[in-house]
Amino acid sequence: MVQYNNSAPQYWTKAPQEMISLLKSDMNGLSENEAEQRQKQYGPNSLKGKSASSPYLLFLGQFKNPITLILIAAAILSFILQDKTDAIIILIIVLISSGLGFWQEYGASNAVAKLLQLVQITVQVLREGSLKNISTENIVPGDVIILSAGDIIPADSIILSSQDLFVDEAAFTGESYPVEKQAGSLPENTAVAKRTNMLFMGSHVISGKGKALVVSVGMHTEFGKISDRLRLRAPETEFERGIKKFGFMLMQITLILIILIFAMNVLLHKPILDAFLFSLALAVGLTPQLLPVIITVNLSAGAKKMAAQQVIVKRLAAIENFGSMNILCSDKTGTITQGQVKLYKATDIDGKDSAQVIRYAWLNASLQQGFKNPIDQAVIQTYQNTEKSIPQILDEVPYDFIRKRLSIMLSIDGKAIAITKGAFKQVMEVCTFIQKDEKTILPLSDVYRTELENQYENFSREGYRTLGICWKNSESHTFSKNDEKDMVFLGFVTFFDPPKESAIKTINNLNGLGVKLKIITGDNALIAETLAKQVGMQDAVVIRGSELQSMSNEALMAKAAHADIFAEVEPNQKEQIILALKKAGHVVGFMGDGINDAAALHSADVGISVDTAVDVAKEAADLVLMNQDLEVLINGIKEGRKTFANTMKYVFMATSANFGNMFSMAGASLILPFLPLLPKQILLTNLLTDIPETTIATDNVDKAYIIKPHRMDINFIKRFMLVFGLLSSIFDYCTFGVLLLVLKTNEQQFQTGWFLESVISASLIVLVVRTQNRFFKSLPSTPLWVANLVVIIVVVILPFTSIGKLFGFVELPVQFYGYMTLIVAGYIITADYIKRWFYKKLAPAY
Repeated sequence: MVQYNNSAPQYWTKAPQEMISLLKSDMNGLSENEAEQRQKQYGPNSLKGKSASSPYLLFLGQFKNPITLILIAAAILSFILQDKTDAIIILIIVLISSGLGFWQEYGASNAVAKLLQLVQITVQVLREGSLKNISTENIVPGDVIILSAGDIIPADSIILSSQDLFVDEAAFTGESYPVEKQAGSLPENTAVAKRTNMLFMGSHVISGKGKALVVSVGMHTEFGKISDRLRLRAPETEFERGIKKFGFMLMQITLILIILIFAMNVLLHKPILDAFLFSLALAVGLTPQLLPVIITVNLSAGAKKMAAQQVIVKRLAAIENFGSMNILCSDKTGTITQGQVKLYKATDIDGKDSAQVIRYAWLNASLQQGFKNPIDQAVIQTYQNTEKSIPQILDEVPYDFIRKRLSIMLSIDGKAIAITKGAFKQVMEVCTFIQKDEKTILPLSDVYRTELENQYENFSREGYRTLGICWKNSESHTFSKNDEKDMVFLGFVTFFDPPKESAIKTINNLNGLGVKLKIITGDNALIAETLAKQVGMQDAVVIRGSELQSMSNEALMAKAAHADIFAEVEPNQKEQIILALKKAGHVVGFMGDGINDAAALHSADVGISVDTAVDVAKEAADLVLMNQDLEVLINGIKEGRKTFANTMKYVFMATSANFGNMFSMAGASLILPFLPLLPKQILLTNLLTDIPETTIATDNVDKAYIIKPHRMDINFIKRFMLVFGLLSSIFDYCTFGVLLLVLKTNEQQFQTGWFLESVISASLIVLVVRTQNRFFKSLPSTPLWVANLVVIIVVVILPFTSIGKLFGFVELPVQFYGYMTLIVAGYIITADYIKRWFYKKLAPAY
């Protein structure tokens, strides 16, 4: 077994064969048994480590709230000094509350982990001489990997062989230009960015192909060593920023009030330890400590529902942006069109069907050894090959997004012939001759050039994607990019990808959800305009890639929002368009599946790919569609909005109850000679009101809410908190009046009465704030109302039980239940009317 050397050898200085010997591997790769042993030795090829979701760490994480830790310490101090029973009760409640959070969060993390397994990134590996697709996490040092365009580099590797292998190392080095990689050895002092014989984790293949030997995995890679400062972190979503601000704001207000309440109680000569415990318990009770758990549970529940709609969520936080999305940018292939490219015609320069054109196109498509795109597949499937022997391939220049051509060198009848296929304009750039018929080759005059361009435009206007085919004889058996010149233009190959029958309906459905579809395509504007008309996008506004180059950022921001189609765009312009739309204030989704889509996927608020996409696109995406259909996306958007709605419901519930309790507790502390609630009673109140709220992810969402995008608005939440917090406090004071002035209750009766009213009203107010409609017109989910009903029954029975006695509760006069019913009913009815006024006057756009 080779031992891992933490002071890694200078791989770039060694020849490939030397590295193979050093890592005890060979050109046929490792044996399965050896790979398994190395997997145990090195662990997973990941920057996250093994214990990222350890249940023990997750459980301990429930106690990271500093107020909770102080409360536990104070309860232990109380246990040592005086009241052991109360201290034990407080500790048990804290433990149960933390256990509830752990149970919810652990179940959520497991569910998400299972979903992510459906879209794992794989790599081709040689094991015992056979090619296998395995997860990148299972790569080990000594593995021989096979790479082609679109592949993620799974680990640091040294090149064994390559052919026009260009790699994008922008994520690693920051350099935007692809780097050519080839086998060899380099001097010891070669900088990382100049090590052209090595591949690094965090980069991906732009074009070409190669074979490489894995030398470092996981945290031992160059990327891993500096991952904390270099790793591409997903930008914080607007919702995450809003929740953070909201939590911080509520915590500040709570702590200020707690300090004041503690000082008041001490000044009123109440026991200091009791006052301290009371203040801490109040801090726990008033802080929405379950908010992170509720958000995680809601998002994971949303992810599971979206998975049922064939949308796999890779990054949970993106669900909130998904619900807020109001612009979706997408290529047309497979979304608006059927995604099944079919060959229409192969014609010569006069527009006549040509057997030579289709044969040369087939040779180019079938014998090239890189990534076979849908156009290649269409040619291969259409051409009926009757040749007894296939020509030998001598050399190849793979396709790239700069040249937009693919060339192969073949030996045909003893002659070396280069055949090039590619975008019409880029093929014309390398041609100086045309083939008139089988024997006639003429110079490419301006007249012929104009005729060919007219043919190309006619094909495009009819909606056909058109490629050019050219060729040349060669004295050499090698061929490079520099040899793509003085070629003979042979003819056209045209393709069609008809629009889906459901395209018009789908686009209308997106509009109905407040999402504007914008097409971004590399095809020419004529094809895009023709397709737009076919799917009902009349008078579509088109911006060409050439126009983007001369536009300022400000001009693009203004024009991008009104454009329907961006045609003839270069790969880097996709990101430019996305950023312009974001700066204009839109929440932008981008749907891409190609090698050149990674930057745009990263830049979008929601990056969307498909399970058949190249690795680099799937890796960059937030969501992966298991079916390349916009209808699937529409269902996902609806689920995303439901998830957003249910998360916001918890925020509204927390603010309406917690903020009101702050005012109530502050006032009660001033007028009462005793603590309005004991610390253990506050914690029990917090626990009982939290239990139903953990079911909020199952709740129904009003259809009216789903039909438009919503965004996190901290000012809206502040207004909601103030209005409904004060309303809650008013009815708390009504309860105080009944208990003190009407029923003349003692300390224990007051605490019991307020406990009952507080928990029951908090449980029932859920039914009001969960919907903008009248609460009796929008029914909650079964788990939500059952959980609330159970809590209410438990609270009513509790004072009559021995457990209730442990908490200091006593039986109350029968009249109190009548008064409480009237107070709670008044609160619910008033809150329902205030809610209607609030959404009409203070939040009409929400």
